[in-house]
Amino acid sequence: MKRNQSTEDYLECILLLSRENEFVHRVDVARRTGVSQPAVQKAVKLLQSSGYVECDGMHIYLTQTGARYAEEVYTRHCTVRDFLILHGVNGADAEEDACEIEHVISDATFCAMKNYVLKNTDRREI
Repeated sequence: MKRNQSTEDYLECILLLSRENEFVHRVDVARRTGVSQPAVQKAVKLLQSSGYVECDGMHIYLTQTGARYAEEVYTRHCTVRDFLILHGVNGADAEEDACEIEHVISDATFCAMKNYVLKNTDRREI
């Protein structure tokens, strides 16, 4: 599947907001991503048409497919961030760089980074 940075950013944002709050609202997504509410509305329509989210008018919910994809994106993000930190990059820069790298990293490179992080931390899985 070809990755789309905008789609992945919105899914990751919705996932993280859903972990913090019972309901995810468009205004929360707009605040978190720093875009306008009309931009979020347009993105949500695209996410709905792709089967990643459902809406009840006020709230946004990840579908099973959307949740799975969002978790994959967030795992890539965390793994890349942790890999960079393990290599001496400060946390803020690692976080910012991970936001970009997570969208373009190959599966082979991600797998190598994941294995490195697992070997060099106390985690059992990512």
